[in-house]
Amino acid sequence: MGWMKRMVQKWLQIQPALQQTAYLTERSTNETRAIINKIWYRGDADELDQLYKQIYQGPGATGRFWAASPKSGIRKIHTGLPAIMVDTLVNLVRGDLPDMDFTDPATAARWEELAEEIGWQNLIGEALTGTLVEGDGAFKLSIDASLSDHPLVEFAPTTGVDLRFRRGHFAGANFRTMYTGLGGKVYELVEEYQPGRVGLQLLDNEQPAALSCVPELSDLKPVEHDKRVCLAVPFRVFSSSRWPGRGASIYEKKTDAFDALDEVASQWLDAVRAGRVKQYIPEDLLPKSVETGGLMAVNDFGSKFIALQTGTHENDVSKIDTVQPEIRYEAYLSTYMTALDMCLQGILSPATLGIDVGKMSSGEAQREKKDVTGNTRNAITAAMEQVLPKLAETILQADDIMHDRPTSTYEASITFGEYGAPDFDSRVETVAKARAAGIMSDQAAVDELWGSSKEDDWKAAEVKRIQQERGIMEAEEPAVAEAAAEKW
Repeated sequence: MGWMKRMVQKWLQIQPALQQTAYLTERSTNETRAIINKIWYRGDADELDQLYKQIYQGPGATGRFWAASPKSGIRKIHTGLPAIMVDTLVNLVRGDLPDMDFTDPATAARWEELAEEIGWQNLIGEALTGTLVEGDGAFKLSIDASLSDHPLVEFAPTTGVDLRFRRGHFAGANFRTMYTGLGGKVYELVEEYQPGRVGLQLLDNEQPAALSCVPELSDLKPVEHDKRVCLAVPFRVFSSSRWPGRGASIYEKKTDAFDALDEVASQWLDAVRAGRVKQYIPEDLLPKSVETGGLMAVNDFGSKFIALQTGTHENDVSKIDTVQPEIRYEAYLSTYMTALDMCLQGILSPATLGIDVGKMSSGEAQREKKDVTGNTRNAITAAMEQVLPKLAETILQADDIMHDRPTSTYEASITFGEYGAPDFDSRVETVAKARAAGIMSDQAAVDELWGSSKEDDWKAAEVKRIQQERGIMEAEEPAVAEAAAEKW
C-alpha cells in the first residue's frame, strides 16, 4: 500500500508535516508545589504575597494577583476559602468514621486499646488534612519504650517524606526531619523505612554525618524486624497526572481560581473604601474656636469633610453637600459568585459551605451540585477503606515486634456509610411503613433505626422489650417427652 500512498501524495502535491518539538519548563517540583498548597491552606495574606513575589517571576508570572506589586496602597484580601474547603471535607469524613472490624474478637478488643492510646480519630483527621492539601504522605510507625508501651504513629505529608515505588508497588519511604545539633548547626535525619528494616542516616548539607552530632539522636540505632512487615504505610486520595506514583492535592488546578477570587474580593472592598461618604462644607459654615477664632474640625463621630471657599457671587448660597459614589454591588456580587463557582467546581457544593444558592440557578442544577460533595466524599472514603485496614494491621504487627511476640497476620476491614443518610425522623417514618406492611422484622427494624450507634447487646434487649410489649414471650420447650424417655 506504500506505493499507492506515494502516488496519491504526488498527484495531490501533499507535503508531509515536519516533526515539531516543544520545550516546556516546569516552574515547580512536587515538593515546591506541596509548599505552595500548604501556604494556601494556612491562609495568611502576607505569606501569600511574599511567596508569589519570590516564586512567580518572569514573563506572564506577574499577571497573577498575588504576584503583582501595586504602586498604590491597595489592600490584598484573602478569603480563606482553601482552608474552609479542606476542613469541611475532613469534618464530613471524620464525623462518620466507623469502627474497625476484625474477624477475631480478641484482636478487636486489643485494637480498641491501641486506638485509644494512639489517638486514632485525631491521627486520621491530621492525615486526611495533610493529604488533601499536599497530595499524599505516609504513616510512620516507630518504637520508643521510654514514651509508650505501644507503637507511636505519626503522619508525614509530601514535604516530609519521599515515597519509593517499584513497578507500581510501594517499596519503602524516606522520612526527613530537621534537627539542630551542636553549635546551632542544622542537620537532616533520614529514616529509611523498607520491609524488614528501618535505617538511619544523618546529613549535613547532603553529606553523611555521625548521629552523635545531634545529642538527642546519639542513642538511635537501625532496627531489623520481620521482612514481611514495612512500618510505613502510604496514603493518597487523588493521583497526580504530573508526577507518576504521587498524589494530587485537592487544590490541583485551582490555585489560579483562588487567586482570581481574592482579586475580586479585594477589588470589591477597595471600591467600598473609595465610596465612603464625603461632605463639602463652605468655610463660613465650619465651627470656629471661641478663644482663637480659628476653624475647628467637625466632630460628628469621626466624620470627614472637605472645606470649600465661601461663594462670592450674588446668588451663591452656602450649603453643605454630601456626596457618595454609586457602588454597583450587583455587578461585584455576580463576579464574586462566578469566581467562587470556579473554585468549588468539581469539589464541593456551595450549599455544603452554608452559602445560599437558592437564587443562583434552578432546583435541578442545585441538586446536581449537591451530588458533587457526595462524589468527593466517596472518593476520599474509598481511599480510606483501602488504607486504614492496612494501617491497623501494621500497627498490630508493630505491637507484636515491640513486645517480642511472633508477628501474626491480621485481617481488618472498615466500611463507611452513605453520604447524606436520612435523619432519625425519616428513618422512623420509613420503618413504621415497612412494619405496617409486614415486610420488616423486629430485629431489622431496630438495626435500621439505631445502626452502629448502639451496641449489639443493647439492640438485642430492645428487640425483646418490643416483643414483650406486643405480648410475644419466649418460653422453653416442654421436657415431657425427655422425662418419659428417662423413666422408661
